[in-house]
Amino acid sequence: MGFLSVIRRWALRDKMPIREISRRTGLSRNTIRKYLREGVVEP
Repeated sequence: MGFLSVIRRWALRDKMPIREISRRTGLSRNTIRKYLREGVVEP
């Protein structure tokens, strides 16, 4: 399963806060916001 789809699932289906996703993944909150806002599809 792709990394971005995991982030999207945590945020949208599991209603996990962006701060918690950031803590679990090690990515910055701004990066996670960008991924969720853009709806980028992984190659």
